[in-house]
Amino acid sequence: MDPMISRIGGEAKVHDLVDHFYDLIETLPQGRTIMEMHLKGHGLSHVRPEQFDFLCGFFGGRRYYHERHGHMNLREIHAHVEIRRQDAEDWLAVMDRAMTETGVADRERAEIMVTFCRAALMLVNVD
Repeated sequence: MDPMISRIGGEAKVHDLVDHFYDLIETLPQGRTIMEMHLKGHGLSHVRPEQFDFLCGFFGGRRYYHERHGHMNLREIHAHVEIRRQDAEDWLAVMDRAMTETGVADRERAEIMVTFCRAALMLVNVD
């Protein structure tokens, strides 16, 4: 089977998805806490290219994030951030909406969301 990145439309689709996701993060109530987390760190201008780099590899394409940072360990990437279950659920809801609104097909979106859900809930580190 083709890698997910090919199934959803390649790097161009990943770029659109990341841009739309962060546009939603900046404007939706569910994005407020996530945006505040990023503003405490390197800011949103930093996170867009990092998210693109990570998701390309995550979806089976070129592993830009790994090439730059030497790993793709989500726990390590987020270790400095307090993440509550509600934060994870908000992230998932916004990402699901972003995938829908950028035209990721239902089958691929469902597969991706299963993996994203597992990953997001694994990152919860605060009650």
